[in-house]
Amino acid sequence: MSGSDEKTKKTVLTPATSPPPLSLLAGQLDAGLAHAAHLPPIDQWNPPFCGMIPMRIARDGRWFHQGTPIERPALVQLFSKLLRKDGERYVLVTPVECVGIEVEDAPFLAVEMKIENEGSLQILSLRTNFDDWVQIGTAHPLRFETQPDGGLKPYVLVRGDLWALATRSLLVELTDYGTIEDWRGEPWFGLRSDGQFFAMAKANGLSD
Repeated sequence: MSGSDEKTKKTVLTPATSPPPLSLLAGQLDAGLAHAAHLPPIDQWNPPFCGMIPMRIARDGRWFHQGTPIERPALVQLFSKLLRKDGERYVLVTPVECVGIEVEDAPFLAVEMKIENEGSLQILSLRTNFDDWVQIGTAHPLRFETQPDGGLKPYVLVRGDLWALATRSLLVELTDYGTIEDWRGEPWFGLRSDGQFFAMAKANGLSD
């Protein structure tokens, strides 16, 4: 190989081996997006996957970067609007890049509830830690996961395949509005909202 060939030879870093730094990712979109009323059209963006970045959403809803909590609420709010789930992977998406992040449990928390009407007309709505309200029903169902100790973890679908985990205090509040209904031929305790019944536990297994 000639000397001129050696000088022109370069190492090319592909997106998969060179994920963007946090500041670059944040700077790709207008900062005003964090306070925008509507979500960006992330489902229409199909940029290349650029690898994983050291960002994590903890079980308590806090966001971390390189092991340090992200203390800027506006920045966290911005990233929450760029969050999507592709298969089993959580990603942050911009028009030009897509990077993976770690989510310990659910990406959002449900922290507050409001109730309208009573009985079969009851409608429950939950607020996430990003101030989004979702009305429990067909579009935003509840699901319950049984833990090894027998406890329940309630989740509500926020958007796409992104769920919010209800806090312990909210779970207690939700059960106050529960009812026992026949479900799949058996009496179950659960929650009714917007004409739908979401079963939590068999009624005969509840303690007094």
